[in-house]
Amino acid sequence: MTRLSVLIADGNPVIRAGLAAILSAAGDLDVIARAADGREALSLTRRHAPDVILLDVRMPGVDGISALPHLVQLAPVLMLTYSREADIICEALSLGAGGYLVHGEFTTDELLRAVRDAPLGRPHFTPTAASALLAELRASSHPQRAVAQSSERMHNSVVFGLSSREVEIMDLIASGMSNQQIAAACFISEKTVKNHINRIFAKLQSATRSEAIARWLGTARPGVTGHG
Repeated sequence: MTRLSVLIADGNPVIRAGLAAILSAAGDLDVIARAADGREALSLTRRHAPDVILLDVRMPGVDGISALPHLVQLAPVLMLTYSREADIICEALSLGAGGYLVHGEFTTDELLRAVRDAPLGRPHFTPTAASALLAELRASSHPQRAVAQSSERMHNSVVFGLSSREVEIMDLIASGMSNQQIAAACFISEKTVKNHINRIFAKLQSATRSEAIARWLGTARPGVTGHG
């Protein structure tokens, strides 16, 4: 079995340690270095020449997106992050990332498979990243429609009076995430997520997730007052 060397770059020491434990237990993957930011990742990559780099987006100092163009010249890079914004996902892929995995959307086996496939040029995407790619492709085919949808979404956020946190959570709901996944992505408890959702549903005058999504995306009009 071919062994692969891996460098982990993540601003969270707990995540670095957890990933190292998972990868090392696989038997064919060696974690040869861990970096806390993009600058350290570049330095350690030049020193150790890993087969694969796992890179977070948001890190103190030099972030993952800033380091990415330099890292991809040295080794295949797989984004492994909580960042799920469509523009960040598309930028990372345009800069050369060989895949994009969002925490909470993959199993251990899926992570290991993505790491093993990275040096072979086989990209892996979790649902949020795949959705962002699909939206980008559709937008490039229908730019006027994409602008109109974006404008409608911004208009709705003002009309419904959602806070910035509620906008973030509503976007995650619209992406199809469960309460548990939203809690993990936002670093809050499921109870807090439910409280946010109750307020969001009240503001959107919706009784269900599908109804809230339809109104948020501008495909339905507010009706009678609902509840969450």
